[in-house]
This record gives sequence, structure tokens and C-alpha cells, in this order.
Amino acid sequence: MTTLTTPDERARDTEQKLTDDERFSLIISLLGPASIVPRDPRIPADVKNVSAGYTSGIPRLGIPALQSSDASMGVTNPGYRPDDKGATAFPASILVGSSFNPQLARKGGVAIAREARIRGFNIMLAGGMNLARDVRNGRNYEYYSEDPWVSAVMGAEAVNGIQSQSVISTLKHYTLNCNETNRHWLDAIIDPAAHRESDLLAFQIAIERSQPGSIMSGYNKINGVYASGDPHLLNDVLKGAWGYKGYVMSDWGAVPDWDYAFRGLDQESGIQLDVKQWGAEAFTDRLKAAYSDGKFPKERLSDMVRRILRSVYAVGIDKWGPAPAVDMTRHNEIALEIARQGIVLLKNDGALPLATDRPLKIAVIGGYVQQGVISGTGSGAVSPVGGFAGVIKIGGAGIMGGLRNLFLFPPSPLDALKNALPQAEIDFDPGYTPAEAALTAKRSDVVIAFGIRVEGEGFDLPDLSLPWGQDAVIDAVASANPNTIVVLETGNPVSMPWCDKVKAIVQAWYPGQAGGQAIAEILAGRVNPSGRLPITFPASLAQTPRPELSGLGTPWGTPTTVRYDEGAEVGYRWYAQKNIKPLYAFGHGLSYTTFSYSDLKVSGGETVTATFTVTNTGKIAGADVPQVYLTDAPDRKRMRLLGFERVELAPGVSRSITITAEPRLLAQFDGVAGRWRIAGGSYRIALGRSTENLPLNAAAQLEPRVFGE
Repeated sequence: MTTLTTPDERARDTEQKLTDDERFSLIISLLGPASIVPRDPRIPADVKNVSAGYTSGIPRLGIPALQSSDASMGVTNPGYRPDDKGATAFPASILVGSSFNPQLARKGGVAIAREARIRGFNIMLAGGMNLARDVRNGRNYEYYSEDPWVSAVMGAEAVNGIQSQSVISTLKHYTLNCNETNRHWLDAIIDPAAHRESDLLAFQIAIERSQPGSIMSGYNKINGVYASGDPHLLNDVLKGAWGYKGYVMSDWGAVPDWDYAFRGLDQESGIQLDVKQWGAEAFTDRLKAAYSDGKFPKERLSDMVRRILRSVYAVGIDKWGPAPAVDMTRHNEIALEIARQGIVLLKNDGALPLATDRPLKIAVIGGYVQQGVISGTGSGAVSPVGGFAGVIKIGGAGIMGGLRNLFLFPPSPLDALKNALPQAEIDFDPGYTPAEAALTAKRSDVVIAFGIRVEGEGFDLPDLSLPWGQDAVIDAVASANPNTIVVLETGNPVSMPWCDKVKAIVQAWYPGQAGGQAIAEILAGRVNPSGRLPITFPASLAQTPRPELSGLGTPWGTPTTVRYDEGAEVGYRWYAQKNIKPLYAFGHGLSYTTFSYSDLKVSGGETVTATFTVTNTGKIAGADVPQVYLTDAPDRKRMRLLGFERVELAPGVSRSITITAEPRLLAQFDGVAGRWRIAGGSYRIALGRSTENLPLNAAAQLEPRVFGE
């Protein structure tokens, strides 16, 4: 082995020493016992740390068992580890995206991997980075943004953090797994070139920047072909054009046919769910029969195994020593810092920060704030140390219906507000009825109304309203007391029929186990808000590409077609192309201080480089996120985020920043030639705080260019 220095060499050498039975054992994983499946007898009885996926190791060759766990917000436990005392519940990925701080994504990844290692889990099913194409998608909270560049940079750093601890990370869900409604039967229709310029570009850049050990396929079809068995996307694009060397695993229950192994799938995950979902015979049994008949080539079987082994060796899960020490206090601090940086101040008519120099009578209303902050639901939900403050079962249709719950993380925002505002007299009302809440609001100086909405895997939203009559409660308290502040805990944009009545709006997303403290610190002015929207908030669904969501309301199991006719014009790109003004623009977010931009200089050539100065012109320290956009190209109007940088500045301090654009963000993909093309000519570049606040612009001359795949 001393002469075998690369993961590829080691994988080839080890694979040659395997028996066929050992090869077949490596290309499946088994779901641990959960509410939907019993413990599988193929999982050895001495395996106590049961996980989402188990693949037997081969001790004679030093191959460890492969044990995977969800997910991007922390190490989950769907009930099959009764002795597990809980993990750090980090903020939702959409909040990480709101921070516009890739280093936070990396820090979170490191912490999650350390907590995985002490449990013996060597694969994290993290790295969720589907683009937010629909603001009703139940799983948008697990993803970073509607923008390919933000998603790629954030996803890559999360993977880099996880894999720095010798734990394999996936990137998921490849690709266009952008709605949950009948997701197993959903056919996503898109122009292939536009696909390359949007969702696929996000995956491509993230893979280049992080080299994840595995790519997880989606449940859906793309242009009529299931993602787990799409030979063009898996073989031609991912493994061919991009040269990806890791392995492709399926999502759990995403393999309708055993012959997907011919089409680019390397490992079937949670094999019991495929049997349950599709009634199919076991994946390996069918492959073994085809192999014996000479219909399944040994070279393909060997390639599947080599790819898995290569990731084992490249990430180093075969060389584990003792697990690194885990400082749960430090991990809570990381969760708190992410929440602080990702919470977005959407509106502020002088109501925030709250006065701390005099007593205030404050009414805190709704949102279960007497118990905790809420979480997204589904496979990404993390049980915190000590357990939830409360669990309210909601339920629903389909295989994920039983996992639809309202989870509450302690400590409560109500207690956090009392700590942050010791001089205030705080009165709580549960928001049970509009009339009762209005009575509490009337006798207060300030109202803080919380709006919550449970979103998660297996479900899309029928509309953007808040459930349980909360919009009526907020409207009533704002009518009773115009000095009302609204705090939203959701994974997606919401409609705001009360928007003009309230003084301030805070988008807290799902802020994790330290979220109550972060919310209170921002409201009290102890933390200067700095989050920016990574997703456009529409004024109504009529502004979006699909005001009516295909398949919504149909029974579980109904074939559904979603046409992504907007192509590469996802999110803010769509609004710019159609000249539509949203409720709140991509990149928007307010601060308690002010910033100015000056000295914008751009240069061209093969790509665009922008240099400019940012100055804190206010009276307190704060963080800004200047954003550079392409707003016009020689051949057509195009809106593209080219780069951003988060910068923290003391009052009166300036900093010079340089951003160089990834050339593919300026290009169009030529599907016939399989190449990227930049048209020569003048490109308009703008600098600002959001897609609707771009005070400086300049032109850059680019050379015509054809490059890459």
C-alpha cells in the first residue's frame, strides 16, 4: 500500500481484491428502524448507533461500514437512537444563505461533522442546494438561495467544513427537486441549456469548489427521465463533462427500477423504502441475476464500487482515530452567530431598536414564544440537547405525513426578551383570537407580534398566508396599536396584508436552538442586523412564474408536470426580465447604521472585475453586504449576481473591495456545442444593496470567448 498514493490508485487496488458478493454489498444502504420500517435483519445486531443509511464494511480490507445521517442543520434522530441526548440544532440553510457569509457555512459544517463523528456517522446527507424556484416549496428552508452563485458558494463551504473532519458530505438533490407536491411522480420540464445556466451551474461550481464525496439524486423526473436514472445528467454531464470522481447515491425511495445502475446510479439508498414505495424487487437481487446472465457488465459494477471507495479514501473515513472532542457550548455559540448574521430586518419605521433607557410596556403576542422558536419539519429536523420545548403533531398525507410536526426549541423568545430588556414590563398574549390579542396590544407601548408557519419535506404551501388565523391577529393588534413589530419564523416568503400597518418586520426564518436569544438581541439593539434576502419576496403569487402550482391538491401518487418556462431566469432574474416590483427584493436587508459606496471601477477582458469602496457613514458598527450585478449584456437584457462580500466596519471606517466574476455567470450555454459563450461587447455592471437598490454602475468591455463544458 505504500506505493499507492492517490485515492484513485487505492480504490482500484482494493476493488480488485473484492469478491462479487462484497461488491454487491457496497452498492446499497439500509435504512435504520423508524416509524415507517422495522429494523432490517441485514444490519448487524451489535450496531447500536443506527443511522439513516447503513452499508456493511469489509474489515479484511480496512473498509469501514458506511453510516449516514441527515442533514444540513445538524445530526438528526428520527427516533431510532433512544439513548441519544440530542445534537446542536443549527439555523436553517435559508438563514445561512441570508448571512451571505460562506465562512459561517463552513463553521457550521465543521461542527456538524464533529457531532456526527462522536456517533460513528461517517456520511452526512447535507449540502442541500436546490434553487428556490417556487416560494411554496416545502423544503426551501433546507436550501440556500434562488441564486446559483450564492447557492454554490454556501453549499461548497458547508461541504468543505464537513469533509475537513474526515466525514463524507453529499450535495443534494441533483437536480430540479424544487417542489414537494407528489415529488415521486413530478416531471420537471426545462430547456437543457437554461438548466445548465441555473440549477446545474450551481451544482457544477459547488462541486469544483468542494469535491463532495457523493452526489444525491432527486426524487423527480427531468424532462421525462427520473433523476436517479438519467444517463445524460449522471453520465454525460456530471461524470463526463464535469469529470466528477465520487459516487452518486439515490435519495431514499427514489429508485423505481433496478436497471438505474446502467444509467449512472452508483448506490441505492434506503433500499427498504424503494420496496415500500414502488413494490420493486430488491435492487441487488435483480442486478445479481443480470450479472449472472451476462447482461450487467463487471466493469460497470467495478466502477460503482471504485467510486464509493475513492470517496472513502479521498475524505479519509478509513483512517479515523479517536473522535475529536466536541465542545457543545462552542457549537451553541456558532449557532447563535449564524442566527445573528442571518436574521433580516425587512422594514423599520423608527421602531427598532427598542429603547433600553426607559421602561416600556411591551406586549409579546403569538407564535408559541412562551415555549420556543420553531423548526422546519421532515428529515432535516434536529432534536436539540435536552429535547424539544414542545412538539405539536400536525400530520398530513403521503409517506412523510407522520413527520409533519411543529417543533419548538428552547429557550423561549419571551424569556430572552425579558433578559435583553430588564427595564421593560412585558405582557404575553398567545394570539388565540384577534379580539383578545387586540386588548393586550391597546394597553402597551409596543407590540411584538410573532408569525410562524411549519414547512417541510413532503408538502408544498397552498399559498403564502400564515396559518391558524395569524394574519387576522397581526392585523387586529396593528389596528389597536400602530407601534407594532412583526417577527416571522418561516422558511419561505409570506404574504403581508398587514404590511403597511406595522412599524417593523423581522424575518427570523428558522433560527435554530439559539434563535430566541438572537431575535431578542436584534430587537434590543445589542446586535446590529445584517442579514440579506437570498430569495425574492413577491407581493403576490400572481408575480411568480407559476401562480398556480401544478398538482396542488391532487391525491398522493398523482403524476404531476411542472414546466420551468422561466428557464435560467430564476427568482430576481425573472422579476428583472418582466420588470416586476416585488414586495422585498433579493439582497434586501436593513441595518441600524448606514453605508455608502464610492469609487466604482470595472475592468473587462475575459471576465469582469469590480473595485469599489464601502464606508460606514453611521454612528455604530455594523456589517454590510455590497453586491455586484450584471444588468445588461450586448445580446439581451440579463440580470445576474456576479459577486458579493460581507464586510464589518466601525463608524467612519472605509474599506476597498475587489470582486472578480466567475465567467460562466456572464456567459450563455451553447447546448449544441456543449460550450460556454461570452458575446463580445459592452456589459453594464451595477453595485448596490439589492436588485432594486443599485446606486452605482459602469460599463466593462468583454472579449468574445468560448470555453469549458
